[in-house]
Amino acid sequence: MRKRSITLLSDGTLFRRENTLYFESGGEKRPFAVEGIYDIYIYGHVNITSQALHFLAQKGIAVHFFNHYGYYDGSFYPKEKLHSGDLVIRQAEHYLDEEKRLKLAKLFVIGSARNMARNLKRWKVEGDFPKLLSELLEELEEARKITDVMNVEARIRQEYYARWDEHLPDGFKIVKRTRRPPQNEMNALINFLNSRLYATIVSELYNTQLVPTVSYLHEPGERRFSLALDLSEIFKPAIVDRIASRLIKQGIIRKEHFRKELNGILLTKDGMRKVVEVYNKEVRTSVRHPKLKKNVTKQRLIRLEAYKLIRHLVGIAEYEPLVAWF
Repeated sequence: MRKRSITLLSDGTLFRRENTLYFESGGEKRPFAVEGIYDIYIYGHVNITSQALHFLAQKGIAVHFFNHYGYYDGSFYPKEKLHSGDLVIRQAEHYLDEEKRLKLAKLFVIGSARNMARNLKRWKVEGDFPKLLSELLEELEEARKITDVMNVEARIRQEYYARWDEHLPDGFKIVKRTRRPPQNEMNALINFLNSRLYATIVSELYNTQLVPTVSYLHEPGERRFSLALDLSEIFKPAIVDRIASRLIKQGIIRKEHFRKELNGILLTKDGMRKVVEVYNKEVRTSVRHPKLKKNVTKQRLIRLEAYKLIRHLVGIAEYEPLVAWF
């Protein structure tokens, strides 16, 4: 049975009865066969019984929680069953060794930048971006501190957003990246998609031997899976930005799908539903992998990226960030 992600946008209760999960909302009960669930994303006010959580933990199913505004709050992360003591040591070693950490941090930025360049070329708005990117990547090569790497990354992204705006219709320009709260519709859409991608990556990391709280570009911290932030740099332009553009250009998401709240702009419930539908379809889409010579889903590419990182950490092969060919 092919497993799928479950998204709950309505308020209700998630409970277990024998070997089946049920979601009760508005007087209706929806059954979910647990064997068919990969992970769960909860946006509404949902009560989860202890029996349901215990069942989910037994089955190794992560549950991701988002607040009323669509921002990621946290995850129910079942006990890890795949961790390797040797890999944990190698992962920590690559964080503690400044040169090793710096190398990986730069690679995440390089992968992200190349995917941004692919997008601008695809949208026919690259202009002088290749020249500017070449100069900034030379500067990145000379960086000796993580803060310098982050500074270069921010400048690349700023140049990228300015050109992406040329592809977007009036009324849906990014103008300037704003987060909590976003100050316009496009920022709200990008933020919502970024949160969803982050949670997707957390699910993929759970199914590897990697410790999700040890990272290289982003500083490890409490209460966050910072390695998911590292990997998201690769996949935000390759997945999120393309989805965001398509939603706007095809008129799937319009002005009425946003609401003004908290001195900012946020997606309505209906807007969230439409975005999630397109996002789920996108990550389930299969592409032909040039090296594996077989079809894999775009979500599977995230897991494969984690495996590449593992091979780097244990000294099997140098990590090369994914550059979207699709």
